Amino acid sequence: MARSRKIEEDDVLDAAERVIVRLGAAGLSIDAVAREAGISKARVVYTHKSKRALLEALIDRRLKAEKLRTREIVEVSRDTPHPELFGRIAAAAEFPRHEDRAIMLAISASLSSEEKLQNLMREWTMEDLEAMESGSRPRAALMAYLALTGFYCIEHFDFNRWDAAERLRILEDIRTIFMSFREPG
Repeated sequence: MARSRKIEEDDVLDAAERVIVRLGAAGLSIDAVAREAGISKARVVYTHKSKRALLEALIDRRLKAEKLRTREIVEVSRDTPHPELFGRIAAAAEFPRHEDRAIMLAISASLSSEEKLQNLMREWTMEDLEAMESGSRPRAALMAYLALTGFYCIEHFDFNRWDAAERLRILEDIRTIFMSFREPG
């Protein structure tokens, strides 16, 4: 008798990411994920009741991974003028991978109609905004963070790609926004 292989949650979500990378957000379906993972549709539905639930789990996993990565980089940046901001700037030094762009586009496509997904992204944003308020120069951190967020969006949505040298200059300019900004009052 053949033994069925154990499918973990991450296997299903990995398969969902591969489907999105290959077919885009429109190609994401329970059937496509099941085929990609080499399991039955019933197995995917058992774990994720719908395409929306599958996408929510995928986004939740991505956000948790990004939060962990950010925490680690912020810790390494603890000796900078604003570790929360400078850690995020350091994280932005890496080129966004093709897979990350595809997932970002899928998230974006889903945000317009999915309140739970909007709330996940709002919570993530609020955590970042609260982190910018920590430290002695919260307004400067906010202005630099907004510039960084714009930079991230332009790259992740693939509106523009800068070469490595220009990316580093832009990130240095964002640090300069923080360092040179005059706090009100």
